[in-house]
This record gives sequence, structure tokens and C-alpha cells, in this order.
Amino acid sequence: MLAKQLDKQLPTVVLVGRTNVGKSTLFNALIEKKKALVSDIAGTTRDANIGQVSWQNQEFTLIDTGGFMDFEFLRNKKSEAETIDEKVQKQARDFLTRADLVLFMVDNKDGLLADDAAIAKVLKKILPEKNKLFLVVNKVDSGRYRNESSAFFKLNLGEPHLVSAATGSGTGDLLDDITNRLVNWQAPANAPAPIPEGGNEIRACLLGKPNVGKSSLLNAILGYDRVIVSPEAHTTREPQDMVLTYKKQTIRLVDTAGIHRQGLKGGSKKAKDALSKRLEHRGIEASLRTLDQSDIAILVLDINEGLTKQDVRLVEQIIEHRKSLLIIANKWDLVKDRDTKKHTQDIHKTIPFAHFAPIQFISAKTHEKVDKVLDQVIKLDHNRHLFVPQSELDPFIKYCVSKHLPTKGKGQRYPRVRGFRQTGTNPPEFAVKVGAKEYLADSYLGFLTNRLRERYELTGTPVKMWVEKNASVHGKADVD
Repeated sequence: MLAKQLDKQLPTVVLVGRTNVGKSTLFNALIEKKKALVSDIAGTTRDANIGQVSWQNQEFTLIDTGGFMDFEFLRNKKSEAETIDEKVQKQARDFLTRADLVLFMVDNKDGLLADDAAIAKVLKKILPEKNKLFLVVNKVDSGRYRNESSAFFKLNLGEPHLVSAATGSGTGDLLDDITNRLVNWQAPANAPAPIPEGGNEIRACLLGKPNVGKSSLLNAILGYDRVIVSPEAHTTREPQDMVLTYKKQTIRLVDTAGIHRQGLKGGSKKAKDALSKRLEHRGIEASLRTLDQSDIAILVLDINEGLTKQDVRLVEQIIEHRKSLLIIANKWDLVKDRDTKKHTQDIHKTIPFAHFAPIQFISAKTHEKVDKVLDQVIKLDHNRHLFVPQSELDPFIKYCVSKHLPTKGKGQRYPRVRGFRQTGTNPPEFAVKVGAKEYLADSYLGFLTNRLRERYELTGTPVKMWVEKNASVHGKADVD
């Protein structure tokens, strides 16, 4: 395992049930965020969603799992997961066995179904301690539906907890019961250390087209199958975030749904399956929102395919959002001509406007060079927060002017650089001061940016360079 996944020392509560009973809606309601993708399509949730709930001075981790469909698979602990649905259920079963409490959710409007009874039977076998299991009856949207919930007593799981995940009705009472049950909970002796409070948390997201290996890379970094991997495009539908510690640095790493060209443009008009496409595009929208909330974008490519137009457009989006960029050339194990210099040149030819982005060649499948990915992330974060003292900037700008005199933009007057200062970080930002009626060519700003990158090894991060007009130049020393 390359990095240690961090969790607070909190009890774990797992949401289970058949498909489409409202688990993700309840999950969002309890964590008070719209994190899980919600739709009326069965099997929407694939990878488990993990969030944190705080109620009455008690905190716990809440896990939303994919819906159970194949009960024979659920019963057989030795079953090997092959299909996506089987992998979803295997992941859910794994969380079940480690849960402190389990919320078994049913649908009041559907009534008691044979599938509910089958799941209850399996849960009783997996969880012999009855006090670990809560029966939650969802979609009790008003008092007139309460009588219908009496049918669920037949499951012999005690008093049902009646809620409406959509309106929030009954969720307070449910949280009261959960926290009362957890009041005497103690962390196991081998529990991981808590997440350090404060400090800098690096926020990075994995982006790329479908099937380039984003989820495989995340699993390789963690050392276990946290997210589901499949050859089927758009296996990952929702952003999955993990908090890691690596070399004493806290990193929040988010795996996102695959982004394609149609998704960046707003959707395909030729979708054969409208429902599936709807989920796909909602997942892509969530991926772009994740980019907004991150500082570093990790663009994963299939090096055997090279950069496509979709990749180029995605790089443009990353730069427009002023995010730092790390390019991961995955599936390096399948390349016959393993000439990193040649492949690096090919990539930079396609995206010359992102020549500052480092390229790491890896194989998520064989774990080749995967250990370098987080090293690069930490380096990019350092570059993003670079602050250069004025005592270094003054001789730097004098050196640049001596090597290349300022070139004018519009107007007749040749500009003189009258000052140079850093105006911000995250990412670095610098101002070049010229006279009030002087104009500096964009090419000269590019020259200064490139010299800064060389001097401070500013790989991977955008640098903003802007012109500051000096309202009064009298008494001001020029940079000669």
C-alpha cells in the first residue's frame, strides 16, 4: 500500500436494501449534502458512498451501498465477483461484515416483498447480533401511510423506524436511536490514527475519458479495491473521495466518472438508452463540479491511444479553471517502444499550451511507477503555494530585463519595467508594473513566466502574470 487511508476513529453505520428503495436519498439527508447520485433507475449506486454524520455530539461514518439483486451471491461468501453487479454486491457484503450498525431499508409504498424477506434472512445470518440491525421503512410521507408499515413486523426485526428520506420526516428520531445505540462504542485497539486537525489538505481529482484506468490507479495507490473496476465504460458514476496520508501530508483524492467529448458539450443526441445516458451525463457534471473544488487535476490517459480531442478539450477546461495539472500516461506496460522522451514530446506537441505539466508514465495494473504519483501531487501543491520574497524578485526582474528588453504592445512608446511583485498564491500570481501610458506585449509576459518556471521549477501549476499601471512615475526608479 503506497498511502495510508485515514478515517477518524468513528463507528460505522451501513445502509443496505434492495435496489430503488431510497438509500441514496436517505444518505444525502443524513449527511446533509447532495453527495450520492439519486435517480429512479435501479442500480444507480455502484461504488459505495461514504460520508460523516454528526448528531447530538455523536459522530459516525455512514456508508451507502449498492442495492442487493442476487441473493445467492450475497449468501455465498466465497463467490468470485465477475460482473459489475456482482462487484457492487461483494463490496456491500464486505462493508456489512465490518459495520457497527446496519440500516436495512425497505419501501413502504411497495409493501413487503419476497426480496425484502430474502434479504432479511441473509442479514440475520451475517449479523447474528440483533442489536446491530435497524429496520428502516422509507416513503412514509404522511400519517395515512403509517398503518401500511405494519406488514414489516413479519420480518421479526423489531420496531420499524418510519421515515421519509425525501422530506426528512422521521430522520431525527432515527438519528436519536442510532446515537443512543452507539453511545458506548469504543474504537478497536488497532484503529488508525485520527486525521490531523488543521494544516493543509491537498485536494486532487482523477479525470479522464472512460476506461483509461482512473479507478485502477486509485485502487493501486490504496492497496485494495476501494472502487469497482470493469471494462464497461462509465462503471464509476459518482465522485468517490478518499482522505490519505502520505509522507506526513494529508491528501484528499477523488475518483470521478469518465468524461467524453459529448459530455463536455452537454450530451449526446444519439443516445440509444436515454435512462443510462442520463445517469452518465449527471456523473460527468459531478466530475466537473469536483474539478472546481480541487486544486490539482490528475489527467489519466491511455498512452496506447495518445491524446484525443476529448483529452485536449479537458486540458483546456483544467487550465481555464486555473488548476494545477499532472498527466498520468497509464497502461505503460502495454507499450512496446518505451521511449519516455519521445512520448513526452508527442503529448506536448498536442497540448503546447500545457507544456508546463509533468508527465508520469505508469501501469496501474502492474503498479509500475505508481509510487511516483503522490510524490508528484505533493510537488505540485508546493509549487502552487510558492511565495517568492521581494528580495529575490528584484534581482530576478533585473536579470530578465538585461537578457531581453521589454517589448511593446499597442501604442508608440516602448515600456519600461518599473516594478515586479507577487500578488497572490494558489496558484502563483505576479504583477509587472509599467508607466500609465505604456503597454507591454503578451509575449513578454510569457517570457517572464517561462523564466520564473525555470528559476523555481514551477512545473504543473498555472502562473498568472498581469500588467500593473503606475499612475505616477515621477520619483520611481526604473528597472534597467
